[in-house]
Amino acid sequence: MAQREQHRTARIGWLRAAVLGANDGIVSTASLIVGVAAANALRSDVLVAGIAGLVAGAMSMAAGEYVSVSSQADTEQAELARERRELANDGDFELEELTAIYVKRGVEPPLAKQVAKQLMKHDALAAHARDELGISETMSARPIQAAIASAAAFAVGAAMPLLTVLLVSEKSIVPAVTGMSLFFLAILGMLSAKVGGAPIVRSTIRVAFWGALAMGLTALVGSIFGTTV
Repeated sequence: MAQREQHRTARIGWLRAAVLGANDGIVSTASLIVGVAAANALRSDVLVAGIAGLVAGAMSMAAGEYVSVSSQADTEQAELARERRELANDGDFELEELTAIYVKRGVEPPLAKQVAKQLMKHDALAAHARDELGISETMSARPIQAAIASAAAFAVGAAMPLLTVLLVSEKSIVPAVTGMSLFFLAILGMLSAKVGGAPIVRSTIRVAFWGALAMGLTALVGSIFGTTV
């Protein structure tokens, strides 16, 4: 008996939101902490800045994801409503349109028309949504899911550098947070690549590089202002 194939496309929506949220949580909070600490701030000030960054960032991620994915969902629904009207008003034209899509993909015209007829008889709207509009159940927009995944992932990511601040001495905050954040980013890159089936090394290097760049620039700014103010 053939083994059922398991594809990862169903994970794209929540995986994208979760990886983006966790990555942003680590990078933005760690950069904020490093920048404030490099300006010779006290541990208490660093923690306040980090916690504020966590709360503000999580809410911003949730709101941003919800608004953007809701816009995508609205567009999808508008397209489906239009397609529903076209099917009701001119079913023959829609049949020919679907047939032409299959012919363009390499199916012989008689077979393409037969397939189009059968699919439209089963669920005409679903057939046109999938093959004409590129909308499927797996890839459809889910605003609430994306918002929750982004906010939760951001909070988890932001908690990592904050925890580091609590565990190290005040003088070691900058190197410790930088090092641990790069470590967490590398782990995130490996996990996301593993779940999504992407190349692990390339994903890990990409995530760590941009995190290091962000923290380095922020530390430079904090150091300059901490010296001159």
